[in-house]
Amino acid sequence: MLHAHRAVAACLLLLASAQAFVPLSPARTQLAAAAPPAASRAFTSSNQHAVAERDAQGTVSMASRSAALAFSLPAALTSSFTRRAAIAVAATTAVVLVVKALLDKPSRPYDREANTVGNEYDAWCEDGILEQVWGEHIHLGYYDTDERKRGSFRKDIIQAKYDFIDKMMQWGGVNDMIRSGHAPKKVLDVGCGIGGTSRYLATKLGEGSEVVGITLSPKQVERATQLARDRKIGNARFTVMDALAMEFPDDSFDLVWACESGEHMPDKRLYVEEMTRVLKPGGRIVIATWCQRDDHERPFTPREERKLDFLYSEWTHPHFISIQDYAKLMDGTGQLDNISTADWTVQTIASWRHTIWMGIKCPWIWIPRCGLRWALWWKTFKDAWCLERMSQAFSAGLMEYGMMKAIKRKPKEAREAPAPAETAPRERDPPAFNPGPGPIQQ
Repeated sequence: MLHAHRAVAACLLLLASAQAFVPLSPARTQLAAAAPPAASRAFTSSNQHAVAERDAQGTVSMASRSAALAFSLPAALTSSFTRRAAIAVAATTAVVLVVKALLDKPSRPYDREANTVGNEYDAWCEDGILEQVWGEHIHLGYYDTDERKRGSFRKDIIQAKYDFIDKMMQWGGVNDMIRSGHAPKKVLDVGCGIGGTSRYLATKLGEGSEVVGITLSPKQVERATQLARDRKIGNARFTVMDALAMEFPDDSFDLVWACESGEHMPDKRLYVEEMTRVLKPGGRIVIATWCQRDDHERPFTPREERKLDFLYSEWTHPHFISIQDYAKLMDGTGQLDNISTADWTVQTIASWRHTIWMGIKCPWIWIPRCGLRWALWWKTFKDAWCLERMSQAFSAGLMEYGMMKAIKRKPKEAREAPAPAETAPRERDPPAFNPGPGPIQQ
């Protein structure tokens, strides 16, 4: 078991290499081509699984052909040694392709009614692996230019999470509020995970402030509350609440902070509108979220569609939208001013493979937790594979790391909101089935 991490590393390298050689199945290509572009592109869960089954069958068939190749070699190459070597190579290739087909089959599609988001974060919270690797922050880390030049893996992965929060505070204007003597007294952390960012903000802002963290995961609330109690941080509290139907009154918070929670929201417009509603006039909103490329000028190819489908349904995401679409949604509220966006892909992309590397470098932080629970081994391996798929998607420009910020207008400055324009599917079909920097939180 002590050498299991070496096997994981080898398999990930083989699978990553195989990624470039597995063709799209004809059925998947036809389905993607027939799907409507841009906003209405999301597939139903049943369609996704049917597509994955066909892709898996096609990959297994390819593996079978690879194995059969060993038995159809020319006579000149049929020496005993050559046959054994060829059979070994073909068998290894077949195993890799079969495993890859299984890994590429999404296993955790989004279902709002079943609260798949809350359940998944409950599971991550209970097994503790994500917290062991990422610490208290379920969001990506920040790597500046010098750190990237020296080698991102040299940086402490947990320090990268804290650096991200500091950079987000600076970029979002929170530091300006503090310097001007108007530090936010009431802060809302939307998608707080196990409360790492909430506690950090509460400590930074001092006892005169209150930070409220909300999540769909009861286990995360329990863990976040325990950690706040252990650290004697009395100005941070946590509660289970749906960000699309918040129970807070209008104009409740001086700062609304949303770090990597938008990915799980089935209705991005309502997500932005609810955060704007509870924000006080003159208050600030700052959002960090994974986004897909704007496809209005360059539509997604069938291959890109398949990649997005996997990212949607492996980590229970309903759909992503672009940075530009978020800006339109914020402007569409009619209540936000000084709207600004940025793409932090370059500064954050190292987090994906850095996480995989930590699992390989420090196997003792996760192997004992898996123990003899083979289902947890497989889940952990699938999470590592999804990390690699995310890294590839961001590297290829298919995904972007979106940053958005704005200030809420005071009543006399408010204007009538323009008629909303659809920028993304508000829910997956059928509607009845669509209602987590650092590792256990979001």
